[in-house]
Amino acid sequence: PMLTLVAALAVSAAIVKTTGRPAGIKWPNDIVMNGKKVCGILTEMSMEQGYIQHIVIGVGINVRKQEFPEEIRDRAAAIDEQCGFRISRSQLIADIMEAFEEDYEIFLRTHDLKGLRASYAELLVNQDREVCVLDPKGEYRGIARGINDQGELLVERPDGTVEEVYAGEVSVRGIYGYV
Repeated sequence: PMLTLVAALAVSAAIVKTTGRPAGIKWPNDIVMNGKKVCGILTEMSMEQGYIQHIVIGVGINVRKQEFPEEIRDRAAAIDEQCGFRISRSQLIADIMEAFEEDYEIFLRTHDLKGLRASYAELLVNQDREVCVLDPKGEYRGIARGINDQGELLVERPDGTVEEVYAGEVSVRGIYGYV
């Protein structure tokens, strides 16, 4: 899951560099512009006998304006419609790869997100907002307070306790719209 967050940081930074427009991260794996999702990231891993065999990071970016299905039309968008002009896909890919290499080098120093937390926090659109955590043990609401070194979302409950939300266990939704 940490590599999903590393990739999200790189994609968000690359979109900003390529377009000159803000792009944030909706924890853990969505990139948003103007409150609409323009990119989703999924990470798959294969392990055998306790060793990682491979990791694949899939990045799906909506670059060109398109018609979205009715059920997601209000929360999905393409980058070109959010920034108002056509961007170069090849430049965006180059910028993503450059940013990912830099962020991955930082990640490898500690094998956690310690060196990237501040950069991630600047882009986290959930930060200090009310979220609904859809946990198999029971849904609850709280305020997103950032991430820890493992990439878990820190959610403060109304009683002041802080839950560490692991991306593979739950889904987090904004209360007042997509973000």
